[in-house]
Amino acid sequence: MTLHDAIAEVLETSGNAMSTQEIADELNRTGTYKKKDGSKIDALQIHGRTRNYSNLFDRNKSIVSLKGGMTAPEVRSPRSSSKTKGHIIENPNYDTEKQDKALMDESKFRLAKDIDSLVPAKPGLYCIRIKNIDALPEPFNSELTKRGHNIIYIGIASKSLSKRMLNQELRASGHGTFFRSMGAVLGFRSPYNSLANKKNKRNYKFTTDDEIKIIDWINQNLLVNWIEQPSGWEKTESALIRKYEPL
Repeated sequence: MTLHDAIAEVLETSGNAMSTQEIADELNRTGTYKKKDGSKIDALQIHGRTRNYSNLFDRNKSIVSLKGGMTAPEVRSPRSSSKTKGHIIENPNYDTEKQDKALMDESKFRLAKDIDSLVPAKPGLYCIRIKNIDALPEPFNSELTKRGHNIIYIGIASKSLSKRMLNQELRASGHGTFFRSMGAVLGFRSPYNSLANKKNKRNYKFTTDDEIKIIDWINQNLLVNWIEQPSGWEKTESALIRKYEPL
C-alpha cells in the first residue's frame, strides 16, 4: 500500500477531516503504512504527500480531507449541541466576574485540534492556555512557572471568533499576531528579505512548511476556551489581563 492510499483509508474510516499530525499518529498506531527505514511517519511527510496528490485530497493548512468526500472543519456550521453550550453566556450583563468564571473555567478548555467545527462566527472573548509549560522553550516556561499558571493569551474577537481566534490566530489565515508571536517563540523565522518591498514591515509570514509545523504544535499543545459577547469586550479583556497576566 502506498502512503497516499493509506492516508485516504484513514480519512475514509474516520469520516472526518483530520490534521496532518492526527493522520501521522493514526498510521503509526495501526502500522497500515511503514517507512522502509522503520522510523515514524511525521506530519510534514503527510503534508508533502497530500500536497502532491491534490486530485485525492483537499487541504486547508494542516487540515486534510478526501476530495469531495467531506467538508473541512473551517467551513462547517457551528454545532448547536450541548458541547458548545458551556461557551455561551445567555443574555450577558457584561458582569466581569461572571464572564471571568465562564471564560477561565478549566473544565471547558479543549485542545486546539478539537475545536474547528465548534467555534461560532460570533463576537466574544477567548483564552489560550498551554497543556504543559515544559513544551515552551526558555525563558518562557520559567516565566510561566514564576506566574503560577499556564495562561498564554487572552484576546477579543469584535466580529467573529471563528475568523479571528480560530482562523487568524491558530490556523495562520491572514495576519494573526498571536500566530506570528507563537511561531517566533518556537524559533521559526520569516524568509530572509521577504518584507523588503512591503509597506507594513510587521506583518511577517513563515514559509508554508513552517506554518504547518507551527499549526501542528498548536494543535497538540494549546488549550482554548471562549465566550460569546456582543459588545463591551475591551473592559472585560483589560480586567482579565490585569488579573491573570498572560504570558
